[in-house]
Amino acid sequence: MRFQETFKALSDDTRREIISLLKDGKMSAGEIVSHFPSSNATISHHLSILKKAGLISDEKIGKYIYYELETSVIDEIIGWISSLKGE
Repeated sequence: MRFQETFKALSDDTRREIISLLKDGKMSAGEIVSHFPSSNATISHHLSILKKAGLISDEKIGKYIYYELETSVIDEIIGWISSLKGE
C-alpha cells in the first residue's frame, strides 16, 4: 500500500475536486481543466500526482487523454481505516 503518496495527493483541494469530478465517470483532460481557473499546466501537474498515487488512470483515445477514477486504492484505505475500529 502506498498510503503516504495517497494521503499527500488527497491533501490538496484541487486534487480532491478532480476526484469528485471523476466519480461520475471518465473525463478528458480538457473537460477537467474547464472546471478550474488554473492553467492547463497546473491541472496537468495535479493529474500527474493523482496518477502517481494510483488514484486515477489515463487512456489516450485519438488525440485526447481521458482520466478515470481508480477505486482500488480507495478501497484499501477504507479497509485500513475500518480495521482500526476493531470490528
